[in-house]
Amino acid sequence: MNFKYFLPVNIIFGKGKVNEIGSITKPYGKKALIVTGKSSAIKSGLYDRVNEALSKEGITSVLFNKVSQNPLTTTAIEGAKEAKENGCDVVVALGGGSIMDCAKAIAFLAVNDGDINDYIFNKKVSDKALPLVLVPTTCGTGSEGNGFAVLTNPENGDKKSLRCSAIVAKASIVDPECMMTMPKKVLASVGFDALCHCMEAYTSNISQPFTDALSTYGITQITESLPDLYNDESSPVELWEKLTVASTIGGMVINTAGVTLAHGMEHPASGLKDIVHGQGLAALTPAVIEATYNGKALEKFEFISKALGGKKAHECSDKVREFLKNIDLNITLSSLGISEEDIPWMSENCLKVSAGNLLNTPVEIGVEDIARIYKTAL
Repeated sequence: MNFKYFLPVNIIFGKGKVNEIGSITKPYGKKALIVTGKSSAIKSGLYDRVNEALSKEGITSVLFNKVSQNPLTTTAIEGAKEAKENGCDVVVALGGGSIMDCAKAIAFLAVNDGDINDYIFNKKVSDKALPLVLVPTTCGTGSEGNGFAVLTNPENGDKKSLRCSAIVAKASIVDPECMMTMPKKVLASVGFDALCHCMEAYTSNISQPFTDALSTYGITQITESLPDLYNDESSPVELWEKLTVASTIGGMVINTAGVTLAHGMEHPASGLKDIVHGQGLAALTPAVIEATYNGKALEKFEFISKALGGKKAHECSDKVREFLKNIDLNITLSSLGISEEDIPWMSENCLKVSAGNLLNTPVEIGVEDIARIYKTAL
């Protein structure tokens, strides 16, 4: 057995912990670029709470609230320019995965010259970035727990991640109370993304004992919490804690063990059509499992099947479909605007942007297999 595990992540977890953001951020800078979406953090009052807490510690701030779902490389470039022009020395992100990923790219570009796409495709490397403090408001991507920033190039639709340890947050404040304002539809989508992270890292060819232990814990926590949270608005805070912990774990395990084919195939779909990431995964994952369960990770798929109420690995895809029905997310690619005419481009783009994900997948996958799975998921 040979493996390496390195993840310098600082998770600060608990109800009300976001109120401590001033003292948590103070060691890292005196002027913060606060990165948010266009309105949610402001409407919920989170932005005001954070800005006030920073101010009490003598930290001034500049607001950058231009991030959309499936964040663009161009938005990150714009944010980095604003950070540099305003002399910001720390980046604070308030929001879901898109916002945290864009904030990471902003922190990176604020101190690195050149085309961000060169760094994304490993033509250039750097281990520098402004310090980051992340506050997730959705329990899905787990971006607070890793060194990934997934971005879409608007010029060609490439959706791929910038990866380096420099964009692991100096502090991630994971406060379950910040999750409770999510609409149900968002909860379903991000919660399933978190489950996929744990399932894919667990079945990855580069999984290892630490990621397996975390992944299996995350899988059980999500299956035991997400349906109840979705279907009962009066669910106790303990269920929010379960789901929130599991979401962060999902981000941590993919930092080391990666993701596999479902994520690899989703990125071309959302890069092309700007669809919601979790919805794209919901459309693709059952078909991907059907095509990949009977390989090197057979016993692991059996574990996932049992966590979802099944008994054997071959039941796993059907159990995932049942799980999706329970959170009103049993959808198809065609319902998301994908057509058969899109499959050739998506299949080739999958090879381009997701080559590592294909290597992680526990069966050998070629472009014809990818095209067939896309067609099944329509």
